[in-house]
Amino acid sequence: MLLSIERRAGERLRGHVAFPVFAAHGLTQDELADGVRQRRLWVVEHDDRAVIGYLLGGELDGGFHIRQMDVDPAYGRRGHGRALLRHACTAGRAWGYRQALLTTLRDVRWNAPFYRSEGFAELPIALQGEQMRAVLAHEQALGFPMHLRVAMAKPLGD
Repeated sequence: MLLSIERRAGERLRGHVAFPVFAAHGLTQDELADGVRQRRLWVVEHDDRAVIGYLLGGELDGGFHIRQMDVDPAYGRRGHGRALLRHACTAGRAWGYRQALLTTLRDVRWNAPFYRSEGFAELPIALQGEQMRAVLAHEQALGFPMHLRVAMAKPLGD
């Protein structure tokens, strides 16, 4: 179910230079199962209890890592992604993380501009930890257009 949401959400990028990479390299069922075991996977349900979105978190460089977030496009632009993100960041703060980290596309309005509206800012190369640099190197190896990728961070408070 979550993998099909990821595929449908990815279809919104059809025509973007990064679409082939997203289409070829989605999450696996094992990654989602790990997220459940680690209590780092959240879902949002529609009124009929159908799952319409999810956020998979993890840890990166001692921070809370937003690994992947998708909302079914049929339910998009209704605040579901924003609610998921806020909920996950609140959980990250409660677990003692001082910042949230992610990578995203800088030129897609529901990517970097959306995260900026939630308090994320570009993470300069000089401030990127070893694990973030490894994530970006992996994304480059997958074929992502790195001039369009951006690492972002958001303080989660003290």
